Amino acid sequence: MEIRWLEDFIALARTRHFSRAAEDQHVTQPTFSRRIKLLEEEMGVTLINRQTLPLSLTPAGEEFLTLCEQVTDRVRLTRERLREISAGQQRRIMVAAPQSLLAHFLPEWLASSGWENRVQPYLRATGWIAHDYFQALARAECDLAICYWPEGRCDLDIDTSACHHRVIGHERLIPVTGVSAQGEPHALLPGTRQQPTPWLAYPKRGLLGSAIKAHLARLPQGTHLIAQSENLYAAGIKELLLLGYGMSWLPERCVSAELAEGTLVRAGDSRWDVPMELRLYRSQKHHAELERLWNELPALRS
Repeated sequence: MEIRWLEDFIALARTRHFSRAAEDQHVTQPTFSRRIKLLEEEMGVTLINRQTLPLSLTPAGEEFLTLCEQVTDRVRLTRERLREISAGQQRRIMVAAPQSLLAHFLPEWLASSGWENRVQPYLRATGWIAHDYFQALARAECDLAICYWPEGRCDLDIDTSACHHRVIGHERLIPVTGVSAQGEPHALLPGTRQQPTPWLAYPKRGLLGSAIKAHLARLPQGTHLIAQSENLYAAGIKELLLLGYGMSWLPERCVSAELAEGTLVRAGDSRWDVPMELRLYRSQKHHAELERLWNELPALRS
């Protein structure tokens, strides 16, 4: 299967017309139609409903279109980055990071390292969960990734063997909750079997959720929680806590202002805090500019 076949399919899905799509792809209609037919044979399903006017995609075609767009987009990004590397140009390094670190850690860290004009946040990463960062590093979709990482033992289904890392900071996930009009906390730890504490959880496959689960398992005191929702974003969880919905663990940097104002309060003492490292990862495969930047960090411990 060739990339241009995927581009052909995207053009056909956009125009819903063989002749216009062939013109867009700068080929004759017979050649274009033959390539679409070869694509269907390769996939083993019918992708185009040719009985409708204009043409429509079958359910399999709709699913395949999503894959085509993802693959061609990644190929385009990789081509652009490879051209930059081949030209030997000094360029900005792309760093992926969770939304909470983009807002509450990255700007200050870049300023302190003097990297503001050399490192650019990769905003597509804000919706990723942990393993997505390492897959993106392997694909050269980004150069660096900043991740929370539990300091305590935690079983994580994440393969980091193809990466190097440095510890660039520390953070604590602390349990917080909103307060009522009378100033009373909405939800407190540890809860009971009869009245479990309502909490706003992170995705089960995510790193923060795994770290919290592992930390609670190590505590001698049992915890009784009932999940009200799952949310990937610390900012979204914080907003719900301020509205009075249960409790959750949030990075301390994200809630320092609310704790000072009293709009959020602790839902438990420091034994419930989950210590985390802030790790900077890179792939073992790298280019000269990234190597120069990485070597400027000798004081950071591995």
